[in-house]
Amino acid sequence: MQLFERDSLLGTLERLLHEAADGAGRVVFVGGEAGIGKTCLATALRDRRGAAGLWWGACDALQTPHPLAPLHDIARAQPVRFKPLLAQEGGRAPLFEAVLAELQAATAPTLFVVEDAHWADEATLDLLKFLGRRLEQLRCLLLVTYRDDEVTAQHPLRRLMGELPAARVTRLQVPRLSADAVEAMAKGALRAHDGLHALTRGNPFFVSELLQHGMDGVPQGVQDLVLARFARLGPMAQQVMQLASIVPRRIDDWLMQDVLAPPLAAIEECLDAGLLVADGDRQALAFRHELARVAIEQSLSRLRAQELHVQVLAALAHAEPARVSLAWRVHHADRARDAAAVLQLAPDAALEAQRRGAHLEAAAHLRTALAYAGQQPDPVRAVLLDRLAYESYLTDRIEDALVARHAARELWRRMGDRLKEGDAIRWLSRLSWYNGQTAVAEAHADEAISVLAALPPGRELAMAYSNRAQLHMLQGESADAVALGTRALALAVELGDVEIQANALNNIGTARLDAGDEAGRAELEQSLALALAGGFEEHAARAYVNLSFDAVMLMRFPVALAWLERGIAYCDARDLDAWARYMSAYQAAAWFALGEWQRAADQAALVLQAPNLAPINRIVALTVLAHVRVRRGDPDAPPLLDEALQLALPTRSLLRFGPVIAAQVEAARLRDDHAACMAAIAPLATLEHRSGYRSWVLAEIDCQLRLAGIPHAPAEHCPPPFALQFAGHWREAADAWRALGCPYETARALAAGDAPAQREALAAFERLGAAPIVERLRRELRESGVRGVPRGQRATTQANPHALTEREVEVLRLLCDGLRNAQIAQRLSRSVRTVDHHVAAIFAKLGVSTRTEAMAAALAAGLHPQK
Repeated sequence: MQLFERDSLLGTLERLLHEAADGAGRVVFVGGEAGIGKTCLATALRDRRGAAGLWWGACDALQTPHPLAPLHDIARAQPVRFKPLLAQEGGRAPLFEAVLAELQAATAPTLFVVEDAHWADEATLDLLKFLGRRLEQLRCLLLVTYRDDEVTAQHPLRRLMGELPAARVTRLQVPRLSADAVEAMAKGALRAHDGLHALTRGNPFFVSELLQHGMDGVPQGVQDLVLARFARLGPMAQQVMQLASIVPRRIDDWLMQDVLAPPLAAIEECLDAGLLVADGDRQALAFRHELARVAIEQSLSRLRAQELHVQVLAALAHAEPARVSLAWRVHHADRARDAAAVLQLAPDAALEAQRRGAHLEAAAHLRTALAYAGQQPDPVRAVLLDRLAYESYLTDRIEDALVARHAARELWRRMGDRLKEGDAIRWLSRLSWYNGQTAVAEAHADEAISVLAALPPGRELAMAYSNRAQLHMLQGESADAVALGTRALALAVELGDVEIQANALNNIGTARLDAGDEAGRAELEQSLALALAGGFEEHAARAYVNLSFDAVMLMRFPVALAWLERGIAYCDARDLDAWARYMSAYQAAAWFALGEWQRAADQAALVLQAPNLAPINRIVALTVLAHVRVRRGDPDAPPLLDEALQLALPTRSLLRFGPVIAAQVEAARLRDDHAACMAAIAPLATLEHRSGYRSWVLAEIDCQLRLAGIPHAPAEHCPPPFALQFAGHWREAADAWRALGCPYETARALAAGDAPAQREALAAFERLGAAPIVERLRRELRESGVRGVPRGQRATTQANPHALTEREVEVLRLLCDGLRNAQIAQRLSRSVRTVDHHVAAIFAKLGVSTRTEAMAAALAAGLHPQK
C-alpha cells in the first residue's frame, strides 16, 4: 500500500532502528488521531526491518483492560521464554526481568511494537517504563502508538512519557495529509478530488473510504460511510459484522463459530467488502479500522447489543480458561447486564489484578461488582466496599476510598460487627490524614481504639494503636508516638503478626529520628526489611517514604536521592501511586535545594498533573513549584502558594505549612512588603512543637525575616548553617551550606560578606536564574560604592542569544517536544491565554512565524537538545 507524506517519518524510524541495532536502544511514541495511519506506518517499518526480529502486541478497548495484553499477543504469536511467567501470580518483577533478559539475549536487534497504548492497562505501562529506563542495555526499538486526542494531560500514558529518560525518547506526530497529497490519492484512484480535503480534513482513513465508495450522496461522517457499506451486505454477513463489533479488537474463529457458526461465504463477503481482515496467525477476524468497529457497534440497538453480549458470555463460560481472561468475561457480563455473572466474576478479576499489581484495574472491577450489588446481603456489599476502599487508597484515589470506607463502616455498624466497624474507623483515620484533615484523623483514631479496646485484643487493635502512634509522630509528638508504637509492637509480637510489627517499627523509628535519636534509623530499616521479606507492599512503601523524608529534611541529599530512587522504582512497579507521588514530590524538593530548579519545577508540575492527587501530595508539589517561581521572580507564584497553604493548614503540621510560609515570606521580602511578611507568619503563633525536623523549617522562616529587617525570636535548636549565619559568621555559614550542596543558600550567606564575597554571590545567583535577588544585590553593590558591577542582561535571559526569559525558554522547549498550547498550559499550571502570549513573544524574539521555524531556531541556538 502506498503511503503519502510519510517518507520523513518512515526514514526517521528506519534510522532509529539502525541505531538500535548498533546498541542505541530507544522508545518512539507515535501519536495521532484515529485513522491517521499510525499502524500503516508501523507496518511499513516492519516490512523494511531487514534482519531485525519482531515483537508485535496491542492493547484492547476492554471496559477494564486485561493486564499485559501485548505480552500475551507476543506469546501467542511466537515461542518466547517468558510465556510461563504470564500465567503465574505474584509480583511482576520476575516477568519484567525475563522480558528484559530475552531482549538482551536476542542475536538480532528487535522491533517491539505496542499498538494503541491509550488503552493500555497499568501493568503494560509499567512494563514500558521498566524497559524504557533500560534501553541503553538493549538492541531494541520500542515503538508505541497511541491516539493523541485520547491521551489528555491527566492520562497515565502522558505521565509515562514524562518519566522516561529524555535522551532515549523520541516523539513523532503523524500529521493529516495536505491538500496535495489528497489530490494525489484521488488521481491514483481515478476520482475527482474537489472538496475531498475539506470534507476529510486530510484523515487518510476518511479519504480512502470516500475514494473507494464515491462521494455522490455520501453522508459527511465515517459512521455513515461504514454503515452504507454494511447495508450492502447480506443478512448473515451483517450478523457476522455485528458480532465482531462487540468484541474489542478481534474475534477468534472459535468464538465466532460457537456463537454464530456462519457459513464461510458470509465471512468471505465481509472480507471482500474490506470491513474485516483475516488474522491468520491468530485464527481470528478483525476490523480493518477500529473506527469501523465502533461505528457498527454504536449502530446496534440496546437490546440487540445486549443479546449479543449474552451469547458471547455464554460461549466464554465454556471456553478453555487459558483462552479467556476474567477481565474479558467481566466486560461482556457487564454489557449483558448479567448481575449474577458480574458478581461471580468481577471480584475474582479484581483479585487477579491485585495479585499482578494492577491496582487500578482491581478497583475498576470492584466498582463494576458494586454497581450490581444493590440487592446483595450487607456482608457481601461491605466486603466489596472494604476492598474497593483499599485499592483506591493504594492508587491515590483518597476521596473514592473515603466514600467506600464510610459506606462499609455503616454496613458493619448495622450488622453489629464491632470488630469490622472498629477497623473501618481506623481506616477512616488513615484516609482522613491523607486527605489533609488531621483533626478528623485523630478523632477517628481515638474512636477506633475505644471500640476495639472493648473487644478481645487482636490485630485490629494493634493496628489501631500503631495508627495513633503514626499520627503522634506526624505532629512531632515523639514521646507519645514511641510509647503507643511500642504498645502496638508488643501486641503484634504476641500475635505473631509480622505485618503489624513492620508498621509499628516504622512509626517508632521515624519518631525517634525526629527527636534526634539515631537509634530510630535501625528500627526504620528493620521495618523496611520485614516489609520487603513479607511482601507487605504498603508498609515497604511507607518505610521508603520515611527514610527518604528524614534525609531530605536533614539536608542529607545524596542519601535522600538514593532512597527516593529506590522507593519510587519499588512503588512504580506495583501501582502504589500514593507513595510514588509523595516521593516524587520530595525528589523535586531535593533538586530544588540542590539548585536544579528547572528539574525540580518539571518534576513538581508532573506530580501535579496526576489524576486524583491526594492533598498531602499536592501540598509538597505546589510548594516546590511556587518556590522556584518566587526565586525566579515569576508573578504566577502567589496563586500556587495560596492553594498550598489552604490545603496545608488543616493538617496542623508545620512540616506541611511551614515551607509554604517560608516561600510566602521570601516572596514578600523580595518585593519589600513587610506587612505581607508579618501576615504570612500568623499561623506560627499557636505552634507547639518546634524541634527536630521542624527546626530547619523555622530557621528558614527566621532567616527570611532577618533579611527583611524584621526582628524575630530565634528558632529553637537552630541548625548549624543557620546558627553560623545568624551569628554573623558568613564565611563559615557559606562553607556549611556548600558542604550540604545548597548553592542558593551558599550565595545568600556570601551576600552578607565583603565585596569579593558579594561578587561571588552575584555570579552564583545569576547562574541559578534568581532574577529578583540578582537585581537587588547588584543595586546594593552599586549603592555601597563598589565599582565595575556589570549591569548585564536579566539573569533569566543571558543564557540564550535571543534574550528569551526563563519562562519563554521553558515554553519553547515544550513546544519543541510537540506540545500544543493547551497542553503546555496544563503542564505548567498556566492559563492557555498566558501560554498564547508566551508563544507570541517567542515568535517575535526568534523572528519566526511557525512552530517548525521556532523549533529550528531553538536547535540552532542550543536551546533544545536534538531529538
